[in-house]
Amino acid sequence: MQRIDSIDRLLNYREGCSGSVGLVPTMGALHAGHLSLVDAAKDVNDNVVVSIFVNPTQFDKDSDLAHYPNTLAADLEQLASVGVDAVFLPDFAMMYPDNFQYQVTETSLSQLYCGAHRPGHFDGVLSVVMKLFNLVKPDQAYFGEKDYQQLNLIKGMVEAFFLDIQIVSCPIIRETDGLAMSSRNLRLTAIERKIAPQLYAILMSDSSLSDKKQQLISIGFDVDYLEVMDGRLLAAASLGDIRLIDNVPYPSVGVN
Repeated sequence: MQRIDSIDRLLNYREGCSGSVGLVPTMGALHAGHLSLVDAAKDVNDNVVVSIFVNPTQFDKDSDLAHYPNTLAADLEQLASVGVDAVFLPDFAMMYPDNFQYQVTETSLSQLYCGAHRPGHFDGVLSVVMKLFNLVKPDQAYFGEKDYQQLNLIKGMVEAFFLDIQIVSCPIIRETDGLAMSSRNLRLTAIERKIAPQLYAILMSDSSLSDKKQQLISIGFDVDYLEVMDGRLLAAASLGDIRLIDNVPYPSVGVN
């Protein structure tokens, strides 16, 4: 596995690739959900590139950025063990030589749901993903369905800018108790970790949206939103300082 820490080395690596290239963009603190994206990429691509970059421009709270988990050594071991071909490890100066003066902005969907509660979040997401696409030039790029709004925004960006990249959406990977895997789960306290799976359980329950919201509030969640989008029930809710997102098919009764 090649460890690439400069744009020049990345461009040289990409030039030397034969066959198709799959990209899995991450912010590190890898878990089985990320590895499922790598597996999907390996199934159909000759080369798989994973990027690890905690992107400051998509954080709306400095405290969230400061406390984002850093498990780089373990991440690299995991990626090597599953046969990733290259890992791109940029820093801020590399990705933002303009200091984020130029941005990719979407003016409709990005203002709703998570966008309504995290101003500027999706500007940062779309901008960094566009940069990674331009650098890696993947044939396919892989994103999880847990970030359903983000997934749709990236698909829309690819269409709007005529990018010759196939966006592959991959299913949510859950813990045995139903909690959607997330790097932020590492920051939950022991008590919060016991409560957190109820987000999924309540989303899947046979109750109205208003009842679901009240159930979540009653057990300690601070609910940002419960909204239906394209046949999915999207939710964002916090336990203490940790914001969790999830989504399920809607109506979701009887769906496993």
